[in-house]
Amino acid sequence: MNCKRLEGKIAIVTASTEGIGYSIAKRLAQEGAKVMISSRKDSNVKKAVNELLGENLSVAGVTCHVGKAEDRKKLFSETLSKFGGLDILVSNAAVNPVVGSVLDCPEEAWDKIFDINVKCTYLLMRESLPLLQKSKSPSITIISSIAGYQPFDILGAYSVSKTALLGLCKAAAENLSVYGIRVNGIAPGIIKTKFSETLYSSEATYEATIDKVPLRRLGMPDEIGSIAAFLASEDASYITGETIIAAGGMASRL
Repeated sequence: MNCKRLEGKIAIVTASTEGIGYSIAKRLAQEGAKVMISSRKDSNVKKAVNELLGENLSVAGVTCHVGKAEDRKKLFSETLSKFGGLDILVSNAAVNPVVGSVLDCPEEAWDKIFDINVKCTYLLMRESLPLLQKSKSPSITIISSIAGYQPFDILGAYSVSKTALLGLCKAAAENLSVYGIRVNGIAPGIIKTKFSETLYSSEATYEATIDKVPLRRLGMPDEIGSIAAFLASEDASYITGETIIAAGGMASRL
């Protein structure tokens, strides 16, 4: 990676031991940032950290279940202790425990989806402010989804939670502009990860999925990592309150 737009910056990426989160963390580190890796399982954190350290990247790791207040507190305190501050927060953690239309979602699953996908994103943003307010170039990136614009029937509640993140991005961007904190989002399309496997695991579902994608292929996690690096860099210094759609041309908006 020849581009070094993030040298001297410190980043947190939640749910960053595999898939999109891992690719984002890796790209930020490749561009010079010091990155705190995190996820719920300690073994996954150690594996991801060791892989990235093996590439001579500046990373550390901490176990963090974003739904636990004590874990979020530890995430920020460990970042401060190891790296000395925070410039970039990427909120990527999300769950989807059920498959089905929005009104078929059990109440318990609905609560879990909105607790992790929306409430915890809000809490992470709020709890990061004491550190971000000390940064010379602070930014927050929220990982939403193309489903936030055009809901997937089989991911009903999840889609609505991602729509809520589009609103959170807009509202927070205006609120935090007084501190110079930029808030943006990324809305990935169907990216080839374990999380989205139900959308491409069989030949039938793969064909149905690809029919909706003008580029006729699935996206790859690294294609989201590059956008996250751009949004965290000075190349995006006049962009806030926006969500970049990376979905191979899938229907979203005018």
